This record gives sequence, structure tokens and C-alpha cells, in this order.
Amino acid sequence: MNSTIKNLLKVSVVASAVLGITLYQHKGSELDASSHREAPLIANDPLADNTDVYAFRSPNDTNTVTLIANYIPFEKADGGPNYASFGENIRYEIHVKNQAAASLAAEDDITYRFTFTKRNEDPTTFFNIRLGKQNLLTKYKLERRMGATMPFVTVIDSGIVPPPNIGPRSINGGAGLNSNYETIRNGAVAIASTGERVFCGPSDDPFFVDLGAIFDLGAVRNGTGVNAGRDGLAKQNCHSIVVQVPISTLQKDGKTAAQKVNMLDPDFVIGVWASASRPQIRTLSDDGTLNDGGNFIQVSRLGMPLTNEAVIPIGAKDRWNSRRPGAEDTATDAYFMNPELALYMDDSAFGGAVPGLSPLRIQTKSLRGLLPGFPGFNFRNGRDGVAAIKGSSLLDSTVLANNSPFKDYLLRTGRPRSVDLLPIFHTGVPNARPYQLATGKAGGNPLKEGKPFINNFLPAIGDMLRLNMAVPVTARNSPDFSSLGLVQAAVLGLTDARYNGSKDMQFIPNMDGFPNGRRLEDDVTRIELQAVGGVVLAAIGLWYDDYVIGTSPSPVTPKLVSTLTFNTGVTSNDTTFRTAFPYVQTPWRGYEYGGQPYKAQLVGIKGNSALGLSSAANPAINFPNPFVGSTTIRYKLPTRGAATIVIFDAAGRLVKTLSNNAAIQGINETAWNAKGQKAGIYYAQVRLNGEAVSTVRMVINR
Repeated sequence: MNSTIKNLLKVSVVASAVLGITLYQHKGSELDASSHREAPLIANDPLADNTDVYAFRSPNDTNTVTLIANYIPFEKADGGPNYASFGENIRYEIHVKNQAAASLAAEDDITYRFTFTKRNEDPTTFFNIRLGKQNLLTKYKLERRMGATMPFVTVIDSGIVPPPNIGPRSINGGAGLNSNYETIRNGAVAIASTGERVFCGPSDDPFFVDLGAIFDLGAVRNGTGVNAGRDGLAKQNCHSIVVQVPISTLQKDGKTAAQKVNMLDPDFVIGVWASASRPQIRTLSDDGTLNDGGNFIQVSRLGMPLTNEAVIPIGAKDRWNSRRPGAEDTATDAYFMNPELALYMDDSAFGGAVPGLSPLRIQTKSLRGLLPGFPGFNFRNGRDGVAAIKGSSLLDSTVLANNSPFKDYLLRTGRPRSVDLLPIFHTGVPNARPYQLATGKAGGNPLKEGKPFINNFLPAIGDMLRLNMAVPVTARNSPDFSSLGLVQAAVLGLTDARYNGSKDMQFIPNMDGFPNGRRLEDDVTRIELQAVGGVVLAAIGLWYDDYVIGTSPSPVTPKLVSTLTFNTGVTSNDTTFRTAFPYVQTPWRGYEYGGQPYKAQLVGIKGNSALGLSSAANPAINFPNPFVGSTTIRYKLPTRGAATIVIFDAAGRLVKTLSNNAAIQGINETAWNAKGQKAGIYYAQVRLNGEAVSTVRMVINR
């Protein structure tokens, strides 16, 4: 923490003692605990808790990048009467770095600042919405700063935040807003005076993870029945700030994507992080009012997912939250170079005590025999890893060479993961030896030139989500699309005949996935656990211990397969994502769902009565029914729009999502090839622009 902040904190403590003014400490609300509550102090202040950051090239508008910062963990859809909302007197900011810097402690190159205000339109009722009025109506101001020395400029003066998706009477009925939620939500999308498309409002929480298992000392559940994983964020909402920005705005020289040198052009790398700041002092009066004052102090921040949750130890979490990227304590590096999680993947440490992580075991004698008498590279905590050959001529012409300015950063004795985990989180990874796929590496030597597959290196040290905006987009409906992001790109680059025939640069699907940015679909928990388990080392040719040079027929050994097939039991979000801005899905409706699982809302449905919809107005049928193999779903839509047909089995499990992005008003038909599905009862829910329209019961015979 810099001296200015220290002095401010000292002043506030003195003021608290002498004047009876209290430092602000929010005592929580009716929100449940969440994995997002990553540090002790911010757990008590959910309105300022930055839960997730996403940055990806927009799939339906590839000349833009979409930045998403989510706040307020684990909002209950039926959490009335005081539903969650953005807080007043909080600065919510999205930061972008696009220039090299000796330290990120300096201001960022681009900052988007959001501040929110609330107005009670009808103080005579306890309802949140009544007779066309909202309590509390929330609006925002968006300011943008381009350059550390430039002033903030207002680019949206009075943006609208949609109300919570309470229920049909509050939203649709004449006693409420007499509208529909999709119309309200679309009406909240704003275009800034500088060209950005912006949305601020409640949404389905896109993060997915089995909280109950992961934080029960790593009790991963990836089986069936009682051993099946459970998404701890299912049916929970959050509040999203979504900004879609032209690439030319974010690129340091104002270039468009078409002006890139190649798909890994280093000039198109940006770093993204988000934060929340509160005034330093809060004064509470005995008449129930309060006053905030003093300088704004950062209380929450996020760049790479899970850093503060699963890498930083609990004693350092609050301090980490208060600091900017690049201004972290020097001890922070050590948490990546000898990560605690690695101890639970090490049978010589605590590996035997955490059976859920047993498929993940780090290399301890990788490439033994590469040199005469060489015992192999050992990446267990406290060992040397690649630093065992630091200074060797074998490293010449790599970024680890003796004349490289990065060698002392990447190769540290006794800190083996300085070569992989540290750059992934703190600098990004360059398209340079040895950080290329093992494909094409001469003699299987990991230090030789290989096939390029990543370059998100930004020479400014600090925890940020780094994205190379020149990398093409993987279509979400592509059969190659995978939530494993760059891990899957590496698998395809190593094993797929379309990509492993040469070491030439070519687009491999999912090169645009985490940790090159972060898409909503990316399974970051699984990817990061696999990374700690050495999968990145294996991708560049530092194979697992059961690969023996000259003996094993292939480096695709049982240990590599075990790592790649490992999962945490929850591998996707509990609902779909949108194909267009703002990409995050409509928030769960408290009246209909109440936080209950799909089974409760779908099993036993007769027509659409369980959803409160009129089957007569918007009917859906399928034919043939019962059927074998394929069926056609016919449905009526009240307006033109993007239709999705979400299919569930009788247990309420998601089976398939079908899309019709050009559905017309009136009758539409969509075919479902159910080949391979078990016989039984299924339900197809038709949604228009994310809102349920009708549901049909289908039967598969065999």
C-alpha cells in the first residue's frame, strides 16, 4: 500500500477515535455466501464486491471487444422486498492497459468509471414496483479517461438500470410496469457519445463452480448421483457492467483488427482489470441518515479469476484487494511460484489427503534422459524446475537465455512455477521459445521452436486479464468450440491432423479462450486446476513423468490424459448465454424460479401453466410425438426476434439448446435430431429474446 493511502488510513483512524466517526464497514445484507467473497473485509460489503471480469472479442461484432465486470455475489431472485442493486457512493471502474510500463502502479491507459444514483418514486409502499413506479429507480453516469494525465469526461449522463426481474404482476401486469422484461432490458442498452455500447443491470451470474465441494478441502465431485457436482451459483443473479468497445479505441495506436500484422500481433495485447472504491469515512447519525466523505479507497479488485480466492492466502487477501496491479507486495510472486494448490497434487506433501485432485499430479522427472544422466525437470514446490539448467547454452535463443532480460524473472531457484504460472498471471505469455506448442519441436526438445498458439504478453507486471485482440473468434456454434479455452487449442494443435502437420502459425479454435482473455463460457476453475497440475508445461513439451524418451510411443500418456479429462463436476453455466450484446443472460425471475432447480419448474408440466404462460396465445407442439430419432418443434411467437429452444430431460437436466436467430412473428419450426438420447420424457421450452414463451412435452421411443 503506498504512503498516501497509509496516511489516509491513519487520519481516518484518528478521526474515528477522537470524533466518533466510524470507518465504513458494511454488515451485509440478505445475500448468501459466495465463492466470490474472496477476502474477509469485502465479504461484508457485497455491493462493492467485484465477482468476475471477462474480456473477449465480440462473437457477433468482431471489430469490437466486450468487457464485463460483475458485482454483488449470489443475489437471490426472490430476495425482496429490498432487492440487490448497484450501490451509491461507490466508484465502479473497468481499467485497460495497452502500453508497456515499468510498473502498473501508475494510472491506466483507459478507465471507465461508473457511479450510480437511486430515487424512490413512491415512498408510500413497501413494494419494489407498484403502479408504474420503481423503488428504487437506479441510474448511472459513465465517465471515460484516455491516458493517465487526462481528465475524466462524461460519455453517458443518465443511463438506465433495469429493475429486478421480480415477477409477472410487477413487470407485465397493469398494477406493475405493464411491459415485459425483455423490452425493459433492451431499453437500458445505451450508446456512449464516444461510441461504446453499454449495459448496466441485473443478470444471471455466468460463473459456474461446485462451491460446496471445492471449498470443503478440495472434495471435488465429478461422479453421478450423490457424487455429482452441484453448481453453487445456479439460479443466482449478479449485477453486470458490460461495455462493448471498438478495437481501435483499445489498441494503443488506434488500429483496427484489419491492420494487424498477424493473428498474434503483440501490439494488440491489452490488460483488463476492474475495481470498486468507497469513500474513506462514513458518518452515522442517530436520525438514521449517513454521510460519506474523504478520498475514495479501493476495496475490491479483480483481474485473473480465482487469484484472490485460491492463490493468495487468507492473511494477505484484504491487502491484495486494496492494491493496484503492479503494486502488489513482492511476496505475491511467491504464491504463484510455489502455489499452495500444488501441495495437494503432490504425493510427497498433501496429495494423499485430497483424493478429489488425485487425477492431477505435477511433473517431478519430466524428460529424464534428455541429457546424459539428467534426472528430469522437477516442478514440485521448492524444487528448481527449468532453473536447474539456468545459464546453460541449451537455453540460447529463448526468453530464458543468459542474455535475456527475463531470465531472472522466469527462472528462480527453488521456485519452479516461475516459468509457467507466474507469467500466465502477471505478464502474459509471449510467442517465443519455449512458449510454443511441442508440435514441430526438433527432436522433441521443449526448448526448440514450435507451433505458435499464444501471445498475450504485455510488458507491465501485475495481475490482469490479458487479451490479444488480433486473435480470431471461435464461433460459439462451431463443433470445435470448447469451454477449455487455450487448453483445448493446445490439444488440437498437438493431436488434430488439421493443425499438427507443421509448426506454421495458423488459427486453432479456442485460441481466443482463457487465459487469452476470458469468454463467458470458459471453465476457468478447471483450466486453472489443470494449469497448476502442469498441463501448460506438457503442452510445450515438458511431458509427464510416464513419458520416457526413446521408450514411450507417444507423449499422450495416461497421466496427460488424466489431467485433460479431469473436471470439477460442473462444466457449464446453468443457462444459456446470449448470442448478442450484452451476452449475459436475463436475470432469474423470483416469482417463477425462487432459486429452485430446473426439476421443480419443469417436471410434471402440463402445457405452460407451471410457467404462468398462456398456451392458447403462444402454443407449441412437436411432430411426430412420440418419435424415434428426430422431431420438429412448431411454435408461435408474438414478435420477431432471437428464439432458443431449451430441451431438458425428465430430471430437469439440460440436454440441448437449439437456436433460431431470425425467428419471425407467427409460426416457426425447428428440428431436433435426438439420435443417441435415451427413451423417455423430455421438455422443450421456447424462449424469445431470453423470455419463456411456451413449453411442449415430448416422448422418445426406442
